[in-house]
Amino acid sequence: MAVYAIGDVQGCFEELQALLDKLAFSAKHDRLWFAGDLVNRGPKSLETLRFIKGLGDTALSVLGNHDLHLLAAAYGHTLKNDDHTLDAVLNAPDRDELIDWLRHRPLLHHDTDLDFTLVHAGLPPQWDLALAQQCAKEVETILRSDGIADLLTNMYGNNPKQWTDELEGYNRLRFIINCFTRMRYCDPAGRLDLKSKGPPGSQRAGSLPWYEIPDRASKGLNIIFGHWSTLREFGHPGIYPIDSACLWGGELTALRIDTEPQRINQPCPGQQTPEGD
Repeated sequence: MAVYAIGDVQGCFEELQALLDKLAFSAKHDRLWFAGDLVNRGPKSLETLRFIKGLGDTALSVLGNHDLHLLAAAYGHTLKNDDHTLDAVLNAPDRDELIDWLRHRPLLHHDTDLDFTLVHAGLPPQWDLALAQQCAKEVETILRSDGIADLLTNMYGNNPKQWTDELEGYNRLRFIINCFTRMRYCDPAGRLDLKSKGPPGSQRAGSLPWYEIPDRASKGLNIIFGHWSTLREFGHPGIYPIDSACLWGGELTALRIDTEPQRINQPCPGQQTPEGD
């Protein structure tokens, strides 16, 4: 059995199929981990969701910021002008099944046997695995409950910027969501810099990539993540970024993790010009 972690698909269904062909993927024998952002901006979000949902236990996916945005739209949040690629999902006859499946995806997946942890974006320096799992569970429990609409309404925003155990209510939940689905940079005290989005070296003064914070509590983990399409550095021990900018004309990356980690890339023609989250 082979296990592959796959970077942000964002509706690029044809590129995903080409990558799976290159892997000689077998739904009977292999397993797929998706790093979130299954939908939005690419041309075939509906087909992508249907396919991954249809894989059943063969595939798992953590939630990304674009996945949460689709959930928010399904529960009444107004779409922006550039969210038109979500319309196919929202108007699909199986919309309710797809949305219900999506809201039951986790924010974090940890496999003790493989010794890998999967998130969409990152972890603040104060979180070890146990605390990260606890925080993920807090949000996941509400996403799977009748409180989902209120949570999705209140998740948008950049504050609070720093973790403390005393955070409560939507401030706490918003910080947790921002870490798991949006963070790239923070300062050594863990204050999030959500406005810096370029490659390392382009960020605001005082900010570092989250995985470079000295003495971060998650340092002993092997962490796979997506979200950061401009990140091209792979030399940090235990750090495995796999968003290779498929949407922007880069590549769709699979990382084999049941053996010595190995990257397999599928060139992508690109759909848009890089910008935003």
